[in-house]
Amino acid sequence: MPMHLYSYFRSSAAFRVRIALELKGIEYLIVPVNLLAGEQRNAAYKARNPQGFVPALETPEGKLITQSGAIIEWLEATQPGPALLPADEAGRARIRAICGIVACDIHPLNNLRVLQYLEQELGHDKSTRDRWYHHWLAEGFAALETLLPDTQFCAGEAPGMAEAFVVPQVVNAQRLRFDMTPFARTLGLFERCMEHAAFVRAHPDSQPDKT
Repeated sequence: MPMHLYSYFRSSAAFRVRIALELKGIEYLIVPVNLLAGEQRNAAYKARNPQGFVPALETPEGKLITQSGAIIEWLEATQPGPALLPADEAGRARIRAICGIVACDIHPLNNLRVLQYLEQELGHDKSTRDRWYHHWLAEGFAALETLLPDTQFCAGEAPGMAEAFVVPQVVNAQRLRFDMTPFARTLGLFERCMEHAAFVRAHPDSQPDKT
C-alpha cells in the first residue's frame, strides 16, 4: 500500500514533502485538501491533524506524521536511500540551517493565513500585503545567498533536503512577482533543480488538484 499525502498543490510545505518523496522514489497518493475553500478546518481533517495544516503523511500502517521538516526527517530515518542529508554531522547541520531559514524565517511570515490576516483582520490593502511579502523574502534570500555553496547542489552532486525547502520558496516568490535577479546563487540552484524529474513531478503545476 502506498503512503497518503494530505496536500494542497500550492502549499510550499506540502511541495517540500512531495520533492522528498519523489527524490527517494517512494510511492504515494495525493489526498487534496483545498486551503482556499477551508477544507483544512473541516472536522474530518482536524481529527487527523488538529492543527489543520498541510502536509500530513499517513503511512500504510495508519501512522500520521505532520510538519514538513518532521516528515522529511522521518523519511530520511526510515527510507535511507538515496540520502537527502550528508553523512557528516557538520554537513547535516549546515543543510538544516539552510532549511531553517526557509521554514522558520521566510515561510511563517508569508503563508496564506498570515497574508489573509493582514488583509481581512488588519485591513491592509494588496499593495501593503505584497510589500510585506517582498520584504521578508528579500531578507531571507539574502541570508540564503551567504550559505549556499559553490557546488552543483547544497550537499554535493545530487539534490536533497536543502533543495526541497529552497525550491518551493522560489516558486512562491516567482508567482508573486518577486525579482530573484539579485539572488544569483539561489536562482541558479533553483534552475538546476528544475532540470530534475523529481522536482517537475512535485511542482504545483503537476498536481491533480491544481485549479
